[in-house]
Amino acid sequence: MTEPLLAKHAEQLLPHPMLVRMLTDDGELQDVEGFETPDVETMRRLHATMHMVRAVDRQAINLTRQGQLAVFPSSAGQEASQVGSVLALREQDWLFPSYRETVAIVARGVPPIEAMPLFKGTWHAGWDPTEYRVMPHCTPIATQCLHAVGLAQAAVMSGDDVVAMAFCGDGGTSEGDFHEALNFAAVFDAPTIFVVQNNGYAISVPLANQTKAPTMAHKAVGYGMPGVRVDGNDALAVYAATKAAVARASRGEGPTLIETITYRTEAHTTADDDSRYRSRDEVESWRKRDPIERLETYMLAAGVIDETGVASVVEDAKDAARTFRAGMFDAPHGDPLEMFEHVYVDPPASMLDQRDMLAAELAAREG
Repeated sequence: MTEPLLAKHAEQLLPHPMLVRMLTDDGELQDVEGFETPDVETMRRLHATMHMVRAVDRQAINLTRQGQLAVFPSSAGQEASQVGSVLALREQDWLFPSYRETVAIVARGVPPIEAMPLFKGTWHAGWDPTEYRVMPHCTPIATQCLHAVGLAQAAVMSGDDVVAMAFCGDGGTSEGDFHEALNFAAVFDAPTIFVVQNNGYAISVPLANQTKAPTMAHKAVGYGMPGVRVDGNDALAVYAATKAAVARASRGEGPTLIETITYRTEAHTTADDDSRYRSRDEVESWRKRDPIERLETYMLAAGVIDETGVASVVEDAKDAARTFRAGMFDAPHGDPLEMFEHVYVDPPASMLDQRDMLAAELAAREG
């Protein structure tokens, strides 16, 4: 990245004044130069998309409080990590999100109204994965990493130039599925990118209480792949690091692990009381590093956008949120019994018993 960019935000970079750092062969993190600075059009896309997904995210929280969604895991504060990564993908690449990556899913092109059925309790996914090359939200921790590697290796075997990106949190790196996915990807040079959003907590468990690794990027060493650590609240840095990883995977040089240092400013989910495990001062200190304000400040100073342009982007984001809200109220609530369909050709007796129990409960409520 360029020195002016570094100097502009040096006071906000965590934990050191750096944009992108990569592990050396001896396990040390060092500053990396030579990453391609995103062009003006990309900056504008990042800026507009981050505003849009935050407005949708905020609306989803409100809809949860109004009973239109059962629960919602907000990505507020993590927009740069998700949008910066996703916009670096090519059209033919695939995205494998966890339950928190609604922002990434929408940034990839899935309409917000189609991204929310999981949290409304109507469908596991409201979109066709093949249309957007986005797999459904994955609630089990880190299992999507294995799915991504499987698709990536299948692409290699079929001769297709496809890269698979899997998201997970810092807590997800302690799961066995994460280990198996990285090990397989490294051994077979599967074109996979693992984006670990390190927001400091595995639900309520602080990072230091669930891993002894110096950083999440260091975990790449044991698998024989590059480990990159990037300021996850700097959309330009995230985009540049991910773009380089996509190019590397496409050349047949194997997977990359990217750790983005970020923070969720909302609770783990709308059902969580985060005041039990973190202070308001901690949260507010991270609000001052807001990724949208950060990019906007830089773009204004660089003359990439003006105040009128910002106002237009904000209004477009509000329109997207209003459309999403109206769609959620108009959407059918669905039949809960549908969850038992398309699971087994010959359902086991235990599943049929559960279906009957739910049907009886629904009938009692209606009666």
